[in-house]
Amino acid sequence: MKIAEIFYSIQGEGKLVGVPSVFVRASGCNLRCTWCDTPYASWNPEGEEQPVDQIVAAVEQFGAKHVVLTGGEPMIMPDIEPLCATLKARGHHLTMETAATVFKPMALDLASLSPKLSNSTPRDREGGRYAASHDRQRLNIPVIQQFIDSADDFQLKFVVSDSRDIDEIHALLADLHRWEPCDVLLMPEGTDVDVLASRAGLLDEICKRTGFRFCPRLHVALYGNKRGT
Repeated sequence: MKIAEIFYSIQGEGKLVGVPSVFVRASGCNLRCTWCDTPYASWNPEGEEQPVDQIVAAVEQFGAKHVVLTGGEPMIMPDIEPLCATLKARGHHLTMETAATVFKPMALDLASLSPKLSNSTPRDREGGRYAASHDRQRLNIPVIQQFIDSADDFQLKFVVSDSRDIDEIHALLADLHRWEPCDVLLMPEGTDVDVLASRAGLLDEICKRTGFRFCPRLHVALYGNKRGT
C-alpha cells in the first residue's frame, strides 16, 4: 500500500473535529479535483509501498485511539481491508475519509463521505485532460448509499465554493435515504484562513435554515496549509 505520510494531529473537519488522531494518508486517487489540497497524494502521488504491519507499527507509536484513513483515495488501495481489520482488532476507532466512488465492506466507526460536486472538475488544470474521466467517476449514488447503510456512523461532507453548489447538494441528497440534516456538513472551499472566512457567511445562513452542520477547517486555522497537519 503506497503511503504518502503518517502523522499525529488534531482532526480538523467533521463530527469529530478537535479529536487527536493519527492520519494515514494513502497515495493515489481515481479522481483529480481541481482544488485538491493534497496533490502529492492525487495529482502527483508520492510515497513508498508499506506492508500492513509496518503501517500499524507507525500508527501505534503515537499511542492514540483514533485513526483516520485518508488520501488520495484509500478505498482503491489493495490492502485497505486487512489494514482496517488489523487496526480494529487492536482497539482503534476508525474513520475512513473517502469520495465514496468505490465500496468495500469493512468495519468502520465513521464513514466520512465527501461526494464531489461539479465544482471539483479540473476543466482548466493541465489543459483539462482529466476533466472527462473525473466527471465520469466523481459521483456514484449506489456506493454512497452502501456506505450509509453499512457504517456505524457516517457524515456527508460537501466542499462548497459558492451558492450555486447548494442546489446541487439538495439534488444529490434527494437520491439518498437514511440521512438526517445533522449528517450533512457544508465546508467552505479554500486553504487560506481569509478565503475560508469569506465563504463562511454564506454557509452559516444555509446551515441555520436547513439544519445542516457548518464544517470548519480547524487544522488550517491551527497550522496553516501545511503537510503533516
